Amino acid sequence: MARAVCGPLDIDMEPNDVQALIEAGMPDADVTVSGDGSHFEARVISSAFDSKSLVAQQKMVYATLGEHITSGELHALTIKAYTPEKWAKARKLQVGIG
Repeated sequence: MARAVCGPLDIDMEPNDVQALIEAGMPDADVTVSGDGSHFEARVISSAFDSKSLVAQQKMVYATLGEHITSGELHALTIKAYTPEKWAKARKLQVGIG
């Protein structure tokens, strides 16, 4: 007897799903996500990143997506993390804006 398999691997995530998860975990952040269902790029701007290393910033974002990454539902995520000040500078210089 065949049985249907239901679980997180059966559902592709959409950019707005990833964005909502990051925003829920980092309510003060300005989040923009693009992607194709399994590979995403997130731009996250938050004052919570002040005085944090790049690795610490990425860990903060990954923490908002924990079970979705470990389950394989979310396969790849590129994170561009900025403090509001760094974002203003990058935007002015048009560097690294995606």
